[in-house]
Amino acid sequence: MAEEKTNHDEITRSKQALKAQEFAKPWLIRAYAPEDCESLVALWQQCGLTRAWNNPYLDIERKRANRPEWLRIAEVQRSAQRWELIGSIMIGYEGHRGWVNYLAVQPRWQGRGLGRALMAEAEKRLLAEGCPKLSLLARCDNEAVRAFYQRLGYGVDQAIAMGKRLIPDD
Repeated sequence: MAEEKTNHDEITRSKQALKAQEFAKPWLIRAYAPEDCESLVALWQQCGLTRAWNNPYLDIERKRANRPEWLRIAEVQRSAQRWELIGSIMIGYEGHRGWVNYLAVQPRWQGRGLGRALMAEAEKRLLAEGCPKLSLLARCDNEAVRAFYQRLGYGVDQAIAMGKRLIPDD
């Protein structure tokens, strides 16, 4: 009987250890650093987030001038000395609502919870500032991204996005 209980306890501990490993996050989320620039722009390009009329290098510089700690990077350690950038999110708040831009997850890391973790990071930071609402833009034809945000509880606002370029990105 005691041996049976010991085996049961051991199995329970093993299952708990496996479950902890399953939910352990292999990535680190941290603030952007200047040495991330080339890898970050490459990630945005790989994820289809860059456009000809938006210079991503200028977007990074503009963010570095305004709450730079809200440009967040996700990375994994590849060796003792080497880290790989696998995700990003740019968070903004002007006092009325929060915004998310440049949510990017390297394609081979998609579906593992990293996008969800980056959005949770944004929500946590915005809530700490008293932000009542988080808004974001998704391209109308990007069904996968729209479905991702809907799974996180985001809905379509009955509004249209309008814009006017004040400073051209040459």
